[in-house]
Amino acid sequence: MAEAGRDLDHLFVHGYAETASFHRRGGPGPKRRVVDRAAHGEGLRAGAEDAFAESNAERATQLPSEDELRASGTTLVLEGEGSAFPLKLDSLTRYTQGRSPRPKWILLSVREAHDGLPERATIWVADDHRQEFLQIFQDYLEKQTNNGNPRYQDLVANIARIRGAILSDLWTSDGEPPYRGIHWWELWLDATSEHARAIDDYVRERRLRSLTRSLRLRDRVIVWVEASWSHLESLPFTAVPVTEIRRPEFIESVEDLSPEDQQDYVSDLAERIIPAAPDAPAVCHLDTGVLRTHVLLRDSLPEDSHHTVIGMSGTDVHRHGHGTSMAGLALFGNLDLHLLSNAPVVLRHRLESVRMRPGVGERRLEPIDFGSATVQATALTEIAHSRPRVFCLTLSYPPDNTGEPTLWSASVDALAVGTDSTREGDEFQLIAKPDPDNARLIIVAAGNVDSYRQDHRTNSETSPVEDPGQAWNALTVGAYTDLANTPQHPQYAGWSPLAEAGDLSPHSRTSIMFNQRKWPIKPDICMEGGNVLSDGAGDFDQSHSLLSLRSTGASSDIALTSANATSAATAQASRLAALAMGRYPNYWPETIRGLLTHSAEWTAPMQRQLDADTGKGARHQLLRQFGWGVPTEDTVLNSSQQAVTLITQDQFVPFEGADFAMRRLRLHSLPWPAEQLSDLGSVDVRLRVTLSYFIEPSASRRGWRNRYLYASHGLRFDLQGPLEDQTDFVARVNREALNAEAGTPPGKNASQRWLLGEQARNLGSLHQDEWHGTGADLARCNSLAVFPTGGWWKNGRRKDRRETPIRYALLLSLQTKEQSVDLYTPIAIQLQVPIATVVPAT
Repeated sequence: MAEAGRDLDHLFVHGYAETASFHRRGGPGPKRRVVDRAAHGEGLRAGAEDAFAESNAERATQLPSEDELRASGTTLVLEGEGSAFPLKLDSLTRYTQGRSPRPKWILLSVREAHDGLPERATIWVADDHRQEFLQIFQDYLEKQTNNGNPRYQDLVANIARIRGAILSDLWTSDGEPPYRGIHWWELWLDATSEHARAIDDYVRERRLRSLTRSLRLRDRVIVWVEASWSHLESLPFTAVPVTEIRRPEFIESVEDLSPEDQQDYVSDLAERIIPAAPDAPAVCHLDTGVLRTHVLLRDSLPEDSHHTVIGMSGTDVHRHGHGTSMAGLALFGNLDLHLLSNAPVVLRHRLESVRMRPGVGERRLEPIDFGSATVQATALTEIAHSRPRVFCLTLSYPPDNTGEPTLWSASVDALAVGTDSTREGDEFQLIAKPDPDNARLIIVAAGNVDSYRQDHRTNSETSPVEDPGQAWNALTVGAYTDLANTPQHPQYAGWSPLAEAGDLSPHSRTSIMFNQRKWPIKPDICMEGGNVLSDGAGDFDQSHSLLSLRSTGASSDIALTSANATSAATAQASRLAALAMGRYPNYWPETIRGLLTHSAEWTAPMQRQLDADTGKGARHQLLRQFGWGVPTEDTVLNSSQQAVTLITQDQFVPFEGADFAMRRLRLHSLPWPAEQLSDLGSVDVRLRVTLSYFIEPSASRRGWRNRYLYASHGLRFDLQGPLEDQTDFVARVNREALNAEAGTPPGKNASQRWLLGEQARNLGSLHQDEWHGTGADLARCNSLAVFPTGGWWKNGRRKDRRETPIRYALLLSLQTKEQSVDLYTPIAIQLQVPIATVVPAT
């Protein structure tokens, strides 16, 4: 539905929202097993007692010396019976009362049921509260609730057995841990424990190697230890408050730089560049560094914006100049457009760079994890300059547990929501309670496939998005391609591009392999990432210059190079975001993220696939391959008379009182051009709705199912139906919100006019959908509600988050193919926005 003539500002809507209240009712209870009460309760109590006894004996033999503190609790594993009977996770954490509450027992981590294995919850029980924990099972056997059921029935009935924890119970990465050899391990410790530093004693006593740095993220401290598996087997029986063991994600070393051919005609372009003002928005590259002396970059990347978290220099250390080529794309887009022109190039944004990869001669440095490097990199740039910026993160790492949060992705989410960082010695800390005024826009690459196949779509579908592309608050960018020409050189006779023009790039990864009921749809958008040549017999050329983008090279100050894949796509998306920041300086990072997704359009091949698969489930699958399509500079920055975008930035307090009840929703009145829509009659109109907000992450894997969620909170939206009045609409939203709070999955959306519907769109922290119908029907849909759902703020009873306002950006666009209809002007008049009048020439 794209059209020419976009030259109007998007319309900012203020004052068209009011707060409405919820009416509460009870929700459905959990599903529980039917068991023999006496035998079951006695068996679980005996299992817990045996585990406590084994723990005592194990401690006595495992503690190496009197210098190491004796552990003050026992780690247990509660096993379920099957996925149909989930464990009651919200009962597995209890604290003492008073001003300084201490844990009685706490949930450490959860492994979901899979491959015939039951759900397993690993918990820690304090020695001082063993008897109280055992009393749960005694009360289950002997006491009744007011309605005659056994006490603690919901908790106890679904526990199949209790046993003592072993080291493998703390392993939460995908697959089996490497049992042989010396390896680096990522240990997640309980930061609230008084024994958090006992890991130092453990490492010293066993003469192990550990990194001097650590990273604090909410209630977890992450440390790295180099050891064999056998060295760590005594950990569950010591004072070390380890909650999880994961496979580490270290930044690897790279090889020497390789030379590139110099391109002397770059000098002509350099003379035509007019750089942006020093305080203009910037794209900050978190990459391999940038060769800032390049003649096309040096006036946009001064020395005081050129940083590194490794070594002494911020220059590009990648052998192919990865960071330098990404910087060129972020500043200019595809350089071919400028190299073939004689026109001046007026820039509207600048560059910053932080090197996050080691170079030649730096291999002996201790490995640095990506989460710590990202925290440090953002701090460096923000200390150096106070300006609008978008962070462009083009590095990625193979996924741990596909689609699930990691230390790196959680760090990205925490930074995006405005969590400040500090440093105590060698420990980076993400300070609690986000500040919306410090929110950050972080754009990340979806990652590239490991190898190529003739069936490139299946290859992409089975290659999951890489870390940290699963981050909820990030804008994740995949690659499509319009570059589908075949080289004329005889060497490539019989070769052809894998992807047709407009299709998903063969380089790009997807989120098809994610848990599709839990994790966000990624990528959010696609940008040009180039194509791959194939001879049809198993040989591929993945970087031919004809099927790649032109950018700045690092082999010399005037070099050109080819760039492709999702890194190139991410750099181009970052450029669009910086341009939008300059055009609309009052927009929040949440708004800019939403605007890029909202402005994307599907290419013709993408649209054909969506039209062929009319089921919402099939559309959901397709969006996990190419997101919402491809935004252009024109669609991101401008509206037109037939395609008008309305933008609202709002906030409200959803949770109040000691019970964290959801008491508020926001009701938006839509300044529709009712007369013009009604006049359209049966002519088709598209309404696209985007709700963008940032969540505060909970990085530990202690139950992302049910009430212990990764997200601090959630938001949802719904549109008034054409046959509903506002009272009926608010009543329906009440029912939907309370069902969501109770954990009841949404049913099929009542309106089949939505492209995705509730089940697919309500994932992550960016929700988008399209309503298709007639202008006459849409004219009567004049209210939209935004309402909250619970997360760990609410269900964890976090007093420091009670009555915390949350903010969001709401974007709506109306679009019609009817060229004679002006939708923009009537809305602008309602909003009292001045409109330029075109006076015809005489």
